[in-house]
Amino acid sequence: MDPMALVTQYNLLQNGPPEESKLATYMKRQQNVSPQSTLFQSLSNQSLSKNYSNLDINQSNASMKKAVDKFQASIPVVDFVPRNLVNSLNIPDGSSMYAKDKSQPIQAYQKNVNGTTYFYPPDSNGTNQPNSNIFDDPSGYLSMSSVESPTSSLYAQDDMRRDLLHRNALSIASPDSDQWPDLPENVEDYHDVYPLDIHGHSSKILTYSTSTYRATNSKTGEKCCLKRIHSFHQTITKYTPLIEAWKKINHANIVQLKDVFITKAFNDSSLIFVFNYHPDSESLQTRHFNSNEILNGYNDPFSSDPNAPRPYSHTKNAILRHQHSNGLLSENTLWNYAIQLSGALRAIHGSGLALRGLCLNRVLVTGNLNTRARLRINCVAVMDILLNDMASSNIIGHFQQEDLTDFGKLLLALACRSLIAVHQDNLTTSIDLMARSYSNDIRNLIRYLLSNQRRHITELMPMIGARFYTQLDAAQNHSDSLENELSKEMENGRLFRLLVKLGSINERPEFNLDPAWSETGDRYMLKLFRDYLFHQVTEEGRPWLDMSHIVQTLNKLDSGSADTICLYSRDEKTILVVSYQELKQCLEQSFSEIASVAASDDLVKAE
Repeated sequence: MDPMALVTQYNLLQNGPPEESKLATYMKRQQNVSPQSTLFQSLSNQSLSKNYSNLDINQSNASMKKAVDKFQASIPVVDFVPRNLVNSLNIPDGSSMYAKDKSQPIQAYQKNVNGTTYFYPPDSNGTNQPNSNIFDDPSGYLSMSSVESPTSSLYAQDDMRRDLLHRNALSIASPDSDQWPDLPENVEDYHDVYPLDIHGHSSKILTYSTSTYRATNSKTGEKCCLKRIHSFHQTITKYTPLIEAWKKINHANIVQLKDVFITKAFNDSSLIFVFNYHPDSESLQTRHFNSNEILNGYNDPFSSDPNAPRPYSHTKNAILRHQHSNGLLSENTLWNYAIQLSGALRAIHGSGLALRGLCLNRVLVTGNLNTRARLRINCVAVMDILLNDMASSNIIGHFQQEDLTDFGKLLLALACRSLIAVHQDNLTTSIDLMARSYSNDIRNLIRYLLSNQRRHITELMPMIGARFYTQLDAAQNHSDSLENELSKEMENGRLFRLLVKLGSINERPEFNLDPAWSETGDRYMLKLFRDYLFHQVTEEGRPWLDMSHIVQTLNKLDSGSADTICLYSRDEKTILVVSYQELKQCLEQSFSEIASVAASDDLVKAE
């Protein structure tokens, strides 16, 4: 390197750049910026100084290391910024404090909620304030929604619209005739039968093979779920009182039983349970556990499979491995699940019934954890009929106690994220491991459910305590959000009807043998209004698109406002000043003419 260049750079470091240089002008400008960029300036200046110091050919390696250590020590300690905030700012490295271009520091808004500090990104204006779209989710997950567009208040949220469209697609899917050649067209009063089993494989309940289908009730048009029990050779007449009792249970956390009957539509004697259909649902087993774990209940400690975990062989390490691989659930999520399932069991036990076999793959989950996951207990009444035992009241009480034990095992398996945790020999170890990550309240709840004493579902309410109000508040807030989204679609439907009327009138080629009908009288004003609504241009001749203009104008038309507007013909030779009230009268009268003629044509065809 040229020695004169080194001398020049050293002089720049000691005395600063010349006053007339562009670098000096830039540095002066940086001294007048807002205080938020002071940290970035100091770090940038130190980095610049270190780089210039590295050019000193007489500096030893020890002095260079000392300068680097001094620079690193000068960086101020900052709070940890959550990874989801870092990702929202497109920062590839979670340890970095700066944006990708290193030009702006993260202006994170932080808020302390019950001893936990949450970090929020800045709002759309860049100010250090919480984004209005961010809310504290009682389920334990912080929801980060994107900045809304100017027209987002007119339409449903993208995530909600996407979920609803996906569920609708699942509800109207048709089966592949090549893959399912033997699928019946009708099963008693149900048609449009579609298999729901994964990859076409049926499951087993006790010794019976089972299949699941989606179908449509021919009388009501309602989508239903058909649970088929293959080759059932018994009568169900004696179970009529039991079936009627289950059909009366209508609870938010239970998949309601609609009907039970025997059919030969599948070329055998099949027992069919008809339940409500909830598309895009999955079991707790599928959502929270790896697919390599046994799907039908919990692991058998005496399994012949050499790869199956043993309760007496490294049990503690195996549970810890499952926790590490699956990740722990938040305690709020566990309480959310406990509250919903306890409410369902309360409704079942209060009706004098027992669930008999509560396990992870019998509980359906609908919805995302970040919104509000809804749990529903599935396949009620199935075990009562398949086991063929009309239980007395004493036996029902025994089965209800088993329900509470199964409930405790389900919560313990979720807390430990391991299916081997609920084996009888592992319960003590699992509860001790759970106490490391969760509060004493959830541990006491599970210990109570797994105890040998006489238990009752209503005794869980004092243990849940004020957490019930948290979940109730979250459910009501979610209901308000859904009503708000529904109101948007209701307004959109009202405006859509106006556009349908305008589209039916404008540019109609012929009506009642009059080719000029849409170009004369009241229809001509509606044509000019259409141009005023959609076809305006700027002074330069470019199309002028403004959604708020369209919505506001349609609202005034629908309300029949007395406000007036000036309508121009395209050649600007005709100018009309009319009110929205007059335009509405023209619209209603013209559309009624079309509707009356269409109705008369339909009447003639019917006769």
